This record gives sequence, structure tokens and C-alpha cells, in this order.
Amino acid sequence: MNSRYIAEGLQTSSIGYGAMGLSEFYGNTNEKESLKVLNQLIDLGINFIDTADFYGRGHNEKLIGRFLSSLDLNTRHQFKIATKCGIERSADAAYARRINNTPEYITKCCNESLKRLGVEQIDLFYLHRIDKELPIEQSMECLSGLVQQGKIKHIGLCEVSAETLKQAHSVFPISALQTEYSLWTRNIEDEILPVVKSLDIGLVPYSPLGRGFLTGAYKNNDSFSDGDFRKTNERFLQKNLDHNSQLLEKIKPLASKYDATLGQIALAWLLAKYNKLVPIPGTKTEKYLIENSNASNIILEPADVSILDNIHKDVIIKGSRYNKEGMKGVNV
Repeated sequence: MNSRYIAEGLQTSSIGYGAMGLSEFYGNTNEKESLKVLNQLIDLGINFIDTADFYGRGHNEKLIGRFLSSLDLNTRHQFKIATKCGIERSADAAYARRINNTPEYITKCCNESLKRLGVEQIDLFYLHRIDKELPIEQSMECLSGLVQQGKIKHIGLCEVSAETLKQAHSVFPISALQTEYSLWTRNIEDEILPVVKSLDIGLVPYSPLGRGFLTGAYKNNDSFSDGDFRKTNERFLQKNLDHNSQLLEKIKPLASKYDATLGQIALAWLLAKYNKLVPIPGTKTEKYLIENSNASNIILEPADVSILDNIHKDVIIKGSRYNKEGMKGVNV
């Protein structure tokens, strides 16, 4: 596994791991199987794990903490852990949430995340979503204070506009931006990506495989269980799946050329877009974890990168990324 620098002092494997699905949103979970997948990261050289207090209402961080506590000290220190704060969820099982970026809440969340993860310092701490009613400068001052206290090493933001990113970076250096970015979600390319590059900020795309769509494994809405949020997501409704699958047909020739899977081509394209970009595909199976890690070895020719750069012009993706509740705090 190759490595990359997201920021100075933050070197990670070129492909990370998004742990959200080990707690919720993608159907049933199994803690024993989840720990097996996490342990497989060691053999594959994947040392960057992404979680959040939001995932499973703390369950995901506890799971990561349990995994880390099982490792010897040398192996433990190889891992870089990113987590997030800024979204309050109701106590019941509802999807409803409230964005909270106040300094008091950020500090409280940081302390709770440190405890659940069982670490003394969080490598990368993101503001998960943005409260448009609160000046970003107030939140950044709090986050910079946590850096000075040694509780976090690097600050990140999620799903923010180019203007918000510049404002925040003027208060204290932003090490990474996390946002949805893939062959079927391209909205950051016009304004946000140029700012990321100009400020030399790392980019961590989540859902780099389009929540599994770009692997070609999901062509029928019936594939999803009732506990899988994709079952009701607009992009995965059958009429939209049928249309959106045209994008996969555009990728297949390149998959054949490189003797790779569709998902590996999607990840290789992202890696070719920016040298400080580290995608974080998530999976609950060792098979797909291995497949994703091997994408780091695929070097696309410039002409093929260009082909992939332009396929979205031929296939306009139908369906929104989230429902109205899910779009709360998305600042792009």
C-alpha cells in the first residue's frame, strides 16, 4: 500500500477506510465480523480509519476503540484516526438531527470521542456539518484551542463551500476537507476543488464508490433490506437506477483494459485527481476490502483519466444525494 500526505504531519495509506457501515445505515451489522474486517486492515497496510460520533450514536467510535485496544503498541501507533462532531441526533432511532457548532458542544464532543476511542489525541477532528447561523470563526477558534491543548492534531471540515473553507482557513489551517466525491457526484469540481488545491488542503472523499453503485453490484432496488437507507434514497429508486446504470457502461471498457473491477477504476480515477486525496471506501466484507486496497496499484493513463473526467456529460445522474433531513448542514 502506497502512502500519501493529507497534511504536514499526517501521512496515511493512499486508501483509507470509512467505518460508518459497521454501525448502521447499510443493513444489519455484526460486531464479530466488523472486528475481523478491521483487523484485515493491518495486513493490507490501510492505516487511516474514518468514524464519527454520529455513527450509531457513539457505537462506531466504541467499536474502533475496542479494535485499537486489542493491538500492541507499535501496531496501534501505525493507525491514524479521524472522527467528527457537530450533529446532534434524537435519543430514539429516528433519522432527525440538529446541527450544533457551538464551542461548548464541540468541546463536549471531543472529550467524549477521546474516551470512546480510548486515545489521548485525535489525529484528525472534523466539523461534520455547518451551522449557517453561527460564524465559522467561532467554531474554528474552539477547534484551534483543542489543538493547542493537545486533544486533536489536525482540523478538518465536511461538506463546506469554497467561501466557508477560505474563511475557516484564515483563522487556523485546515488540514483536510471531507466531502462526497466520485464518478457520479462531481459538484465540488467547479469551485471547491480549485480552492482545496490552492490552499494545499488534503481531500478525503467519502462514498467514493457511490455507496456501492459504482461497483456495479446494485442494479435492483430489491437488493436492499429495509434497514438499508439506499432502499429509499432517490438515486437508488428503480427508475433512477435504470437510468444511472448507463454510467457503468461507460466505465466497463477501462475496467477491461486494466483488468480491474469497476470499483477499482472509480478509486484509481480519484487517486489521479490530486496527490493529497485519500478516498475512504467502506465495506463490511474482507473480499471487497482487499479489492479496494488493490486499486492503489492502478495507474491510469492521462488519456483514460480524461475519458472519466467527461463521462458525466453523457450521463446526467438522476436523484438527490440525500433527503431534506440528510442535507441539513451541507454548505456546498
